[in-house]
Amino acid sequence: MNLDDTHCAHPYAKQLPFLSWLFDHSTKTYSWAMNLVVIQAVLKSGLEYPLFYSVWHKPETKGEGPTKLDLAKQMLLMLRGSVKCRLWVAMDRWYLCKDFFVFLESNQYDWVTKAKRNTALFRKEIEPLTRRERYVPLTPIMLIREVFSRLTRQAAVGLVSIAIPDIYMKQPYTVTNRKGKQVTKQRYVRIAAIVAMRLKEDEASSNVEQLDDESPATYKGAYLIISNRHDAPKESLQTYVKRWRIEVFFRTAKQELAFEKCHSESEAHHHAHFELLFTAETLLAVALFEMNKEKTSDDKGCTHGEMVRGLFHTRCQTRTRNHRGQERIYVDFDIEVRRFARLIRLFWPPHYVMLLWDTMKPQNYQSLPRSA
Repeated sequence: MNLDDTHCAHPYAKQLPFLSWLFDHSTKTYSWAMNLVVIQAVLKSGLEYPLFYSVWHKPETKGEGPTKLDLAKQMLLMLRGSVKCRLWVAMDRWYLCKDFFVFLESNQYDWVTKAKRNTALFRKEIEPLTRRERYVPLTPIMLIREVFSRLTRQAAVGLVSIAIPDIYMKQPYTVTNRKGKQVTKQRYVRIAAIVAMRLKEDEASSNVEQLDDESPATYKGAYLIISNRHDAPKESLQTYVKRWRIEVFFRTAKQELAFEKCHSESEAHHHAHFELLFTAETLLAVALFEMNKEKTSDDKGCTHGEMVRGLFHTRCQTRTRNHRGQERIYVDFDIEVRRFARLIRLFWPPHYVMLLWDTMKPQNYQSLPRSA
């Protein structure tokens, strides 16, 4: 699961009840927009599609109402109602919150994210004389500098990484004291710490890095990736690399699927627009997966833009005529539809139902065969 949020700006209206004055970190500007928290599913087969979304409303008083973390928790609990296996959650550094990590682990989720500059980390050491355990505090940049020379001696191109063992982080837990009250304490939890560079997202990021505490911990282009799976650092890094796919989804949705082109002043209209857009993106994802599944090189296959132009801009005409006393509906597509023949064979419905508002009677079901 990829977890992130994006803005849907409304350029022709302001001060509507469902809009908020938000700062867009990608454009470094403020705008009247809706803030969507989105969960994207990425399967092992390579198929990826948007799964859930929720709109976060900026409260008038800071601290009131649900936060984006609360919305993410609600959607992940909804997912737990249908999926029982253990899942990964890859997220942006904004979601780096220890309470959120505890929630994920308690609901059988593994997490991976990028460390911030102010992320408190510790290294476990054994004192030589007393043999007592001691946790030495350190910063993410200190860890990156330790292995940076070894990191640069690896492959000249492509993603390179080094896992650092025995790194811990404090996480909260609740106990009951002698007076029967719930008390929150901290304990050291072992995590995976992977120093990596040449990530896919670095190609689209700015060369100028902000030097505040919320900015990512970086040293000469290298970053620190942290995860609860200290026993699987390689898998943690591979999962975080796939996090960039949700950023690609946001970009294609805004450029090719008219994500910000709903100018209605009704919030219900915007929700209908988002649901139709996510449905269209899911159809495109399945079609793209089916067409690119057997490609042998990068030159073959289709891009997302080609799928939009081919699948949604295909010309067709509908006509009705009687055949041997039975009325039939014919839908004629142009030659472009041949590219999607496999998709049609997979998902062509065996029947259709006449849309009646009273009752669905058996005689309303009609055969819907496909032909060449």
